[in-house]
Amino acid sequence: MKKTWWKILTILLLIYVVLAGLLMDAPRLNILNETIRVLHFHVPMWFGMIILFTVSVGYSIKYLGSGKEKDDDTAVEFANVGIVLGLLGLASGMVWAQFTWGEWWSGDPKQNASAIALMIYLAYFVLRGSFENPEQRGRISAVYNIFAFAALIPLLFILPRLTDSLHPGNGGNPGFNAYDLDNRLRLVFYPAVLGWSMLGIWVATLRVRLRRISNKLLSK
Repeated sequence: MKKTWWKILTILLLIYVVLAGLLMDAPRLNILNETIRVLHFHVPMWFGMIILFTVSVGYSIKYLGSGKEKDDDTAVEFANVGIVLGLLGLASGMVWAQFTWGEWWSGDPKQNASAIALMIYLAYFVLRGSFENPEQRGRISAVYNIFAFAALIPLLFILPRLTDSLHPGNGGNPGFNAYDLDNRLRLVFYPAVLGWSMLGIWVATLRVRLRRISNKLLSK
């Protein structure tokens, strides 16, 4: 992960996504109109969040087997950055909701479930802060991280589909793949998913390195 080519690619992808996403012609879809541009920010950020949380829980499972501090460091920092992407995705979704549904927060099941999922992950950091013993903190928070990820999947992908929802792809509403999104949108959307995910991984790896340096300095 220390090679620079993918970091340069991340920067180029995000420059392209921001410029093309905001300046290119957007298809005139009913109700959505210009707000369809939020698609390049809201949805890819949530993709990135899922990827980061998946890596985080993977390292939590690994830590339970190895007991190595470096695995716990990786788990917590990927969860940290995942939370940031999740909050940005939630905020951009609220902007989108204001201009399409008429309210920043309408109590939509997908909105509520997303907020609950993020609060569960925020509690992960509160839990970590309540232990002074590093090994105890690592093991208990690793178990909680597994629980948080197990709760995330039904909250985001299952429960909102079982009830009425304004959100596309939920509550009987067609997903975006049912609309004619225009190939120009797809040319921005897929690079956006890649770009935001890679940015999250980049920031998380930097934070892991900083945490390990900090731990070494404190141990001296």
